[in-house]
Amino acid sequence: MEQKLLQKEAEIYQQSFSNVQISQKKSYQKNLIDKLRREKTLSDEEFLELIITKDSWILEYLYKSAREVCECYYGRKIFIRGLIEFTNYCRNNCYYCGIRRDNQKAERYRLSEEEICSCADEGYELGFRTFVLQGGEDCYFTKERLGQIIRRMKTTHSDCAVTISFGEWDVETYRYWYQCGADRYLLRHESADAGHYQMLHPEQMNLQHRMECLKQLKEIGYQVGAGFMVGSPGQRVEMMVEDLRFLQKLQPHMAGIGPFIPHKDTPFADEKAGTLSMTLKILSVVRLMFPKILLPATTALNSIHPKGRELGILAGANVVMPNLSPAGVRGKYQLYNHKISTGAESAQCRHSLEEYMCSIGYELCIDRGDSLMMEDY
Repeated sequence: MEQKLLQKEAEIYQQSFSNVQISQKKSYQKNLIDKLRREKTLSDEEFLELIITKDSWILEYLYKSAREVCECYYGRKIFIRGLIEFTNYCRNNCYYCGIRRDNQKAERYRLSEEEICSCADEGYELGFRTFVLQGGEDCYFTKERLGQIIRRMKTTHSDCAVTISFGEWDVETYRYWYQCGADRYLLRHESADAGHYQMLHPEQMNLQHRMECLKQLKEIGYQVGAGFMVGSPGQRVEMMVEDLRFLQKLQPHMAGIGPFIPHKDTPFADEKAGTLSMTLKILSVVRLMFPKILLPATTALNSIHPKGRELGILAGANVVMPNLSPAGVRGKYQLYNHKISTGAESAQCRHSLEEYMCSIGYELCIDRGDSLMMEDY
């Protein structure tokens, strides 16, 4: 009997000790979130501690902190961008991408100037004041050809912003498009670790050149967006810390953070997708690092979870990008499997999107929605 009592006392003590340890760990992680909110940075070890946590209370505190910081600068406004996916031809062969050059199963298309401008006209009537021209690196769209489209869009809709998401080009091309009226440029760096970057891309591409492009874009005067995939093949949590450090150095106006999702016709077809939880954590951390940044809740996020977009907003994101592309091509711009291309992802369903945002306490904002980080330059 005495032996059983002693054993019971030992179990109670051990449980009590474990609870103290859990409490101390939770307190430490909460303090890290408060420190990040206050100082906008952490040590590498502290970033890792936050990134790997699975404590539900800590995660909720992290999301809440990110929301509060975002609301301090942008209120409860969510900016909308009209996405025009104007070509799915691409000269590159990135191993993760469904429109890679060597994917013979991709159904290719290009929109004409008239079709692109018609999308913008329709978007303007729907209330959009930013248009995102996104495409694979299609050499058909020369410097002059795309410049003409940008110039026409800005002439017709002078109160709108034009964002380009069109990959790596030379500095003179970037400067020409800026002179034509382009306001912003999105170029996700994908990985700040050179070895990991090379694992995701063919040898003709290299991280140093991509970083140089981002530097040039910023020097020209663009509002610049970088970013990376969460959970991409070969990615370790330490690499995500490298990504955060690169963003600190670049100080982008926007950051595209979304989960990796495999495409069945790529070398990474059998790889696992990035998780919702890890993506939300990174979104919140980026918001706390850059309170004024523009941070999209991506289509990829909504593709891995039916409420992914709303959860992204509740984790600190403040941009959504409904699709303005013609209905007939939306299903052809398949960067990854199961990409959502109908319903509320469609710009024509803006009212449904408004209802979704209203249901979580936010409102769509009908203006250009420039990054407040511009105030710091």
